[in-house]
Formats: sequence, C-alpha cells, structure tokens
Amino acid sequence: MEIRLLRYFWAVAQEGNISRAARILNITQPTLSRQIKELEESIGRPLFHREKNRLSLTQDGYFLKERAEEILVLDKKLEQAFSAQRNEELSGTISIGCVEADNSDTVAMLLEELISDYPQIRFNLVTGTSDDISDRLEKGILDLAVLIEPVSLKEVEALTLPREEKWGFLISKELFIANNEYIQPEDIRGLPILCSGRAEVQSLLAEWSGVPFDQLNIVGNYNLIFNVLPLVDHKVGAALAIEGAISDRKLEETVFIPLKPAIKTNCVLVWKKRVQTPAVQELINRFNHAFRL
Repeated sequence: MEIRLLRYFWAVAQEGNISRAARILNITQPTLSRQIKELEESIGRPLFHREKNRLSLTQDGYFLKERAEEILVLDKKLEQAFSAQRNEELSGTISIGCVEADNSDTVAMLLEELISDYPQIRFNLVTGTSDDISDRLEKGILDLAVLIEPVSLKEVEALTLPREEKWGFLISKELFIANNEYIQPEDIRGLPILCSGRAEVQSLLAEWSGVPFDQLNIVGNYNLIFNVLPLVDHKVGAALAIEGAISDRKLEETVFIPLKPAIKTNCVLVWKKRVQTPAVQELINRFNHAFRL
C-alpha cells in the first residue's frame, strides 16, 4: 500500500470531510474522492460511513487509521534520519515537462513535499505535447518528463505511474451517441473525429477500430485538448482523448464516453541516463519511494 494513500486516508479520517481534507493536502476534491474510493476497492471493505456532510469511520476504518498513524510516524522518522545525515541543504532548479493527464496532480503533490523539506529548491513546470516534451528532454532542457505510454525515447530511465489513463471520446451532448454508456468501433463509422497528431495515438485508434486510419472520418488533428474543446462544443467532431486530460475541466456542453473494448494506458516519469543534480535525484528518489514500495 502506498504511503501517499495512507496520508490521504489519514487526513480524511481526521477531518471527517473530503473538501477540508483536500484543502489541507493541496489537491482537488475529485482527486481525493477517487483516491479514497480506489483504496476501499483495493482493500475490499468500506472505510467510511457516508452521511450528508460528514464521513465517519467504519470498524475497518478505525483499524486502518491506527495502523496508518504508526506507519506514517515511522516513515517521517526515517526521512528525518536520512535528512539529518546531509551535510548541506539541497538547492537548485528542477525542470519538469508534463503532458495533459490525470497524473499531473501526483507530480504536484511530490513537488510540494520536496519544496516543503528543501525551501531552496525551485522548479520550472512546462506543459506541452508529448512530442514537444520528449524533444526538450532529449536536448537536456528538461530534467524530468511525464509522458503517456508508449514512449519511444532511447537512453532513458522510466518509472510507470500507477494510475491508469482511460481513453474515450469527448462528445457534444447534442450528438446522437451522447447517451451511450460506451463507444464501440461500430459507433464511429461516419462520425467526424478529432484526433491527436501523434502517430502512436493514430495507430492506437486504427487498431482499436479495425479500420485503417486513413479510412476513418478524421476532420482534424490537434496537439492539446484545450485547443479542441470549442470545436467539440460546436459539434465539429468528437475528440479522442484520455479522461485525465479533461477530468478537472468544467464541461457543460460535452461528455466523456469511454471506449469498449477499453483502452487504458499509463503515464511514465522519464529521465535521461546521466548523473543528475542532487535536487533532481532527490525528486526521483521520492517517486521511487512512493511507487516502488
């Protein structure tokens, strides 16, 4: 079980309220709700009684809270012990590139913890297309990158992030298929499609649909989902995207519908095979600690 999830659970248990806990943790309420739900599903038992404006612990919740407190105290003592052995405080600037995805809040959470422990560290956070971020990483402009699989970079180290990214279509609520629970290959015959310009994504769509990409009704390509939202709103086309890229956006005229058969991919943290600065290496170590336990 991830230390991060125990911290999330403990905060909710203390506050008895998702909104207050999310503010304390400095993450969004939907993200925290999803994490608690995933924790309960992984355990196979409910941890909270859900009332109108308050959450109270179940018997299993009380048991986990006691164990979580013990683990979090030990984890903090271990971090402090290693930190005390450092002869000088970490400093410097970390440059990180991120694609639009649900895992961006994970990066934010670990950065927040790092800067809290080492106030002299600064960071540059760049959002862009996968191709742009990959190019900057290869040129050494970026120290780290969060990319969506598949990743074709060479001479890099990679750490797969645990949260899966679900693929589907972002569709205007006025289109005839907007009430579908899923989008299946036969549903996109003749459907005007807006697709990423990445060759990997185009191949993914062609393989899923069983139709060569050049035979699909592709009306346009895009690089960032933000740019294509108005086109979806005006029914120019349905945009193939991952749910995480639009999960925190306020969508009033559109709906995200997942694919069936489902396509799920992971984000990966990527860095070049070279000697890293102490600050960058410390952040990599924290990702390893959070996701390889």
